[in-house]
Amino acid sequence: MSATLLGIAFKAQRKGPMVLLQQGTLSTAAGLLGDWRGKPGPRQLTLMNLNDWHTACGELGIELPWHSRRANLLVDELPLFRQAGAKIQLGDAVLEITGETDPCERMEAIQPGLFDALKPLWRGGVTCRVISGGAIHTGMTVSVHTGSLLPQRS
Repeated sequence: MSATLLGIAFKAQRKGPMVLLQQGTLSTAAGLLGDWRGKPGPRQLTLMNLNDWHTACGELGIELPWHSRRANLLVDELPLFRQAGAKIQLGDAVLEITGETDPCERMEAIQPGLFDALKPLWRGGVTCRVISGGAIHTGMTVSVHTGSLLPQRS
């Protein structure tokens, strides 16, 4: 199944403002270059589905920009629920989904009820580690694979 990368964002420091990008670089050493969380490990970056974000906001009768969730990557339609271990390919870059991105108390500070609206069905997105780095840009195709995936080189 494939989708489109709609957004890229990072924060240079913990609790810092989100910076929106049109392009970026993923690396095994730093996750999304520029993001404070990028060290190697199971939570190098986060990825969220726009439909899930709209569902959570719709339940509350609000509209908020996607980066309010503080995710690094936004895709339009990509199945993320219970996909731990699946691989996500963005050009030469490959991510491994390591788990659910649990909503935090900051979501409740943004909008009362948002914490609970993001809980079901992994609506808050997924955590990922970078298996293979590469350049990314908004508008590129993103695909999810549940089997073994080796980076494709062109």
